[in-house]
Amino acid sequence: MNDQRSRKADAQQRGLQSNHLTVPMMELRMEVAALSDVGYRRLNNEDSFGYDSKTNIFVVCDGMGGLAAGEIASYKAVELTLKTYNELSNQEMEIEDRLRSAIASANETVWNMAQQNHKLRGMGTTLVAASILRNRLVLGNVGDSRAYFLRDGDCVQITEDHSYVAEQMRRGRTIISDEASQRLRQFITRAVGVLPSVEPDFFVLDLEPDDIILLTTDGLTRYADANKLAHHIYMYSNLEEICRGLIAIAHEGGAEDNVTCMLLRFS
Repeated sequence: MNDQRSRKADAQQRGLQSNHLTVPMMELRMEVAALSDVGYRRLNNEDSFGYDSKTNIFVVCDGMGGLAAGEIASYKAVELTLKTYNELSNQEMEIEDRLRSAIASANETVWNMAQQNHKLRGMGTTLVAASILRNRLVLGNVGDSRAYFLRDGDCVQITEDHSYVAEQMRRGRTIISDEASQRLRQFITRAVGVLPSVEPDFFVLDLEPDDIILLTTDGLTRYADANKLAHHIYMYSNLEEICRGLIAIAHEGGAEDNVTCMLLRFS
């Protein structure tokens, strides 16, 4: 079984793509499952995910730019983040610095591709990534794909969305829930590949047995808050079954966008 994993949905069919693996760690064992679905409204899947079990790097991306451009942006961002992080694994670097360099490399590649091909101009992608060394977890994010942390039945959103609405709310401004605000929720203020450089946010956690990490795109989170996610995740024990149930939540809401979720569980 190849340790490096990367999946994206066929542009011509709906269907699920999934992966499941149990990985031994220095002090904790980790189980991984991931699933991506094109949803009901899109013709192709612009989400991508990937991970490498040898170096413990996990990435979920949601492409922007429409059709092929968004799909290319997300796929290349996953590929370059994994590749660069792995290339730096033998160097004396903190895992946050490795992750920062990996995201920077992904940003540079997607940006250059868009500049060299006018058909790809304007493409970009959100990115949320988790890197792990022993029991230390570093999360990095750009855009509105999210990481949630689950412990003892609780679920907390760790990352902060880089979107117009989220930034207005952080400034204390009231957002009226109407059609206009719904459109504004899709306006991303920071993304991989839309500018020559990008500044991710980083978060550090110490892991304990039974902790769970969820990496997901907004195709799921627009239909479920943290409480709803926790209720579903703790209802089942099989990670792939949980992923299928999370996709079902998006389907019940209309699944207007592609949906991707990745679960990491520690024991």
